[in-house]
Amino acid sequence: MFESLQENISSAISSLRGRGRLTEANMREGLGLVQRALLEADVSVEVAKDFIGRVSEQAVGETVLKALNPTNQLIGIVHQELVNLMGPVDHSLHLKPDLTILMMCGLQGSGKTTTCGKLGQMLVARGRKPMLVAADLQRPAAIQQLQVLGQQLNIPVYADLAAKDPVALCQLAVKQAKATGVEVVILDTAGRLHVDAELMGQLTQIDRRVSPDQVYLVVDSMTGQDAVLSAKAFNEALELDGVIMTKLDGDARGGAALSVKAVTGVPIKFIGTGEHLDALEEFHPDRLAGRILGMGDVLTLFEKTKTTFDQDEMAKQEAKLRKGEFTLDDFKKQLGQIGKLGPLSKVMSMIPGMGAMSKMMGDQNPEIDMRRLVGIIDSMTPDERRNPSKTVDQSRRRRIAAGAGVEANEVNDLVKQFDGMAEMMKNLANMSMLDRMKAMQQMTSGGMMNPNAKIVKAGKGTGKRLTNEEKNKQRKQREKEERRKKRDSRKKEGDVG
Repeated sequence: MFESLQENISSAISSLRGRGRLTEANMREGLGLVQRALLEADVSVEVAKDFIGRVSEQAVGETVLKALNPTNQLIGIVHQELVNLMGPVDHSLHLKPDLTILMMCGLQGSGKTTTCGKLGQMLVARGRKPMLVAADLQRPAAIQQLQVLGQQLNIPVYADLAAKDPVALCQLAVKQAKATGVEVVILDTAGRLHVDAELMGQLTQIDRRVSPDQVYLVVDSMTGQDAVLSAKAFNEALELDGVIMTKLDGDARGGAALSVKAVTGVPIKFIGTGEHLDALEEFHPDRLAGRILGMGDVLTLFEKTKTTFDQDEMAKQEAKLRKGEFTLDDFKKQLGQIGKLGPLSKVMSMIPGMGAMSKMMGDQNPEIDMRRLVGIIDSMTPDERRNPSKTVDQSRRRRIAAGAGVEANEVNDLVKQFDGMAEMMKNLANMSMLDRMKAMQQMTSGGMMNPNAKIVKAGKGTGKRLTNEEKNKQRKQREKEERRKKRDSRKKEGDVG
């Protein structure tokens, strides 16, 4: 989500970290790079200028420039201004005790009909009884699509393929909802390829005659500033209560999410983060700002684990870890739990420090690597899974590798890493899930996981924290040693020849 924007802003801020001393001149230069990053992400020019103006007003001053760590001060200012730009957000659907009517509108292709299904599923999960209304009479496929979604979710759908008047259809749907004990009616209204007078007239009539309690606009984040302009047009006609932004799991540059509140005054309430019907989340400006600045999103990940993980299995694992027991069977079960959260790269991006590590892994596919690990574990005997470091010798490694379809060195890597992995899991045993995720950041910064995502035993620190200059000096020394070794090796080969 917003990888390009995150990289560009991180690069701009990193350029300031490398300065020996921050001055007003180089601070303004760094903020110019931040503004360029926003514009490249398709944030509107006016919004980007106003944003940088507010940040500059706070950042280019004696308090920040003479602070002990001015760059961190700047990150704090940028984070808060990003939050202010997108928020505040009221996530409540303002449901009434008897019947609540939610009207959904949007252009064709924005994902409006699917979002109606996702919202219906969210309401069911919250103990409400919704009904979907197929009021998009312009596109027969939309009616059929909503009916299929209703069947999948076991949610009633009010539809009439012969209907011609969407206003009358919505009125009849509301009447039936009251008679059948439905608590929330979701109106899936017609869309167009672009905003036009006919569309707005139809939506205005539904708004006036049916009197929905909340009106939400569904916009496609992939359309950038076009999404913002359409939001402005819909809001002028209908007075929107919120925006639902879809396809944020794709290649969206982020400009629409950052601009829509500033341009329209209407906040984003929910975001679509995938094709599955449970991929609708509340929009939290502070969490998105954290992701943009590479700070992760531990709270969202924590909420997902509470609803996704098998809690009984988690309790069993907890009990074993507290006894100091951890086997490769346990590791496999935990991989299965993590797999339920979605793509591993997305999960890693939510953990502070892990997003950068996933980039360092380059073209490696975490999902494929996870399946290979499971294959290796499945090819082991129960005894080998319980104590791999003592039981898996060279001949067994070859047998396991052949059974899993991998190289023997991959089996060897897993066996070598198991002790460090077990030690890490036992250390986390008495922590809450939220504390464990926070500990992951400390592990990555402390070097417990190397850039190839291999887990090793924690080494003892020297007690001294190296400066960037000292780290660069050590890196250059290592590179020099490597070059020397290669020269010596070529010289020996020449002598032999």
